[in-house]
Amino acid sequence: MLRIYPVVLEFIRGLRTTIAIIERKDRDLGRQLRRASASVALNLAEGMYSRGRSRSAKYHVALGSARETLACLEVAEAFGYIRPLAPLVRARGPRRGNAGAARRTQSMTALQPRLARLSNEGYREN
Repeated sequence: MLRIYPVVLEFIRGLRTTIAIIERKDRDLGRQLRRASASVALNLAEGMYSRGRSRSAKYHVALGSARETLACLEVAEAFGYIRPLAPLVRARGPRRGNAGAARRTQSMTALQPRLARLSNEGYREN
């Protein structure tokens, strides 16, 4: 199992409340966030048991879904559905306020380079 997989599952667990808040205000955006975050885990799981270019493709899709998940959170913040995320995310940790959302955003931001490395590894194979 990839070390990143449990991290992704923990990230998804942490999104439960945020998704519920967003869905109360915008059902479509909440559903999109739910699908995108699930797609990260599901494509990672498929990639773990794939070979060659198929593995790389699954990891690349997981990376795209991770970026889509982050975009959903950014859009929800822009619409005012959730508290602003950007000021809360700092190298030294979150400020007062929506600390959980800040940690989740930091987690998603940290996941993206790892997923990018996984997706690029397969492209070197022939």
